[in-house]
Amino acid sequence: MIIDTHLHVIDQSGLRYPWLSGVPALNRDFSYQEYAREARRVGIVNTLHMEVDVAAEDIETETAYVGGLSKQPGSLIVGAISACRPEEEGFAAYLEKQKANPIVKGFRRVLHVMPNKLSESTLFRNNIKLLAGAGLTFDLCVLPRQMPQAIALVDLAPDVQFILDHCGVPDIKGGELNSWRAQMTEIAKRSNVIGKISGVVAYAYADSWTVEDLRPYVEHTVGAFGWDRVVWGSDWPVCTLGGGLSTWVAATHALIAGVSAYEKAKLLSGNAKRIWRLP
Repeated sequence: MIIDTHLHVIDQSGLRYPWLSGVPALNRDFSYQEYAREARRVGIVNTLHMEVDVAAEDIETETAYVGGLSKQPGSLIVGAISACRPEEEGFAAYLEKQKANPIVKGFRRVLHVMPNKLSESTLFRNNIKLLAGAGLTFDLCVLPRQMPQAIALVDLAPDVQFILDHCGVPDIKGGELNSWRAQMTEIAKRSNVIGKISGVVAYAYADSWTVEDLRPYVEHTVGAFGWDRVVWGSDWPVCTLGGGLSTWVAATHALIAGVSAYEKAKLLSGNAKRIWRLP
């Protein structure tokens, strides 16, 4: 049984995605139906939708859209990680509104394409602190060079549960391992951070990567965080840049083939159930 903690649905008929113009391979609709058909075949039983960096004016529309998908008969979607703008004065009011929305399980503000100063501002940091006690997580999507900013944010909000996306976005193509490993070891010392094993196939050479290319990054993430603080995510459709959903699921099973059934269950579903209080 697999709980996918990182699904993106792209529907350009009703939502605007400014960044897609720069990524031609993803600049089309990727429907929930397309995902669900393949997900069921590989053993995914539930999923959390991850915000797709829509235009700021469409943030609440996206959350409502995902809520509608979750209500379809037999839907795999059991929650949404919604977009937010902690750098804005209106965040506190937005947070209070979303607390009443049962589909919302957490938030993310994409940081890997933003200036470092965004998360360093006093307003941003104070707004993130408001998540303490709300039962809502905050996903960190940062590049390795931004890990100091991520660590600072985590330290300033010790009562907030953070999720570090995509094994910290390692440069697998470039073979950069040592500095990434040191940064991951450091952030994993913070007990309020969970490591997400998600979509790293997109950071390897699409036509030639093997499981062994991924292994150092996945195994170090698990080793740094421990089996109680890791979750799994597909990062579909971004993972199609490196082979697709079925390929990433197969690679995951190969990577964890030697661990106990108990440890596998923690990564693939148990920890996600606990963190987001899923059925």
